[in-house]
Amino acid sequence: MSAKTVVAQHPALRDDIGDLVTTRPLPGPKVEQVDPFLFLNHHGPQTYPPNNRGLPFGPHPHRGFETVTFILEGELAHRDTAGHESIIKSGGVQWMTAGSGLVHAEVSPDAFLREGGPLEILQLWVNLPARLKMTRPRYVGVQADEIPALTADDGRVTVHLISGTWGGRAGPISSITGVFMSTIELKKGGAVGFGSLAGRNVFLYVVRGEVRVNRVAAAAQHLVELDLAGDTLEIAASSDALVVFGHAEPIGEPVVAHGPFVMNTRQEILDAIRDYQAGLFDQVAAA
Repeated sequence: MSAKTVVAQHPALRDDIGDLVTTRPLPGPKVEQVDPFLFLNHHGPQTYPPNNRGLPFGPHPHRGFETVTFILEGELAHRDTAGHESIIKSGGVQWMTAGSGLVHAEVSPDAFLREGGPLEILQLWVNLPARLKMTRPRYVGVQADEIPALTADDGRVTVHLISGTWGGRAGPISSITGVFMSTIELKKGGAVGFGSLAGRNVFLYVVRGEVRVNRVAAAAQHLVELDLAGDTLEIAASSDALVVFGHAEPIGEPVVAHGPFVMNTRQEILDAIRDYQAGLFDQVAAA
């Protein structure tokens, strides 16, 4: 076994959306994707006043990939044309498979609009292989108490297991492509290790605090890019920290993206635009 090597670190760059504080490490100037992980927006942290306008993500379409949304603070209401609807609170996660296409809205619930409060949300886009791009749309929303919180290193580390298996437990969400996904809280001096990572791309984003990834220091709001060949990984906390840690087999296919659509060819993008404009999303043939 060999340890994964830190290839590069990519800072999240500021790109606000209206009054929503937003930073983005992926894609960035020196990294287009960490196959199959395509995109990450980090919204907040910030505090909304009472009688606010809330999140600006009204109805919009997607096709060809999945979104994983981490509600770190605040609340998020989801509605889509496949009939899914939920309000997920702090510590919860939404996992949506856009597949063949749907229109969804991600907005602030009425109570948040009235009362305001703290907000911090991450949204990660995960690509789908060609064979699954037209799969039937799916949505799973889980609250914090539905996500196993597994402790390690004498309680100094808590792994919130979202998908995949670890420590003899399985996450509540079953990824159709075998993606492992978690958030990890570490107290200063805490450390946790992972193995069986050879041939899998790691997604590791430091939300807050400072950690050492296989002995290499990584600061808050940085994406840590690692090699594909290495098998093991250790995350150790230099301060209290929170990281998003996932891994998956790379797809290795062409990526053609246009706004909310991620396909393999330009023609498939044109087909997606045509179907959306024709009002066919969630009505087109799906596997």
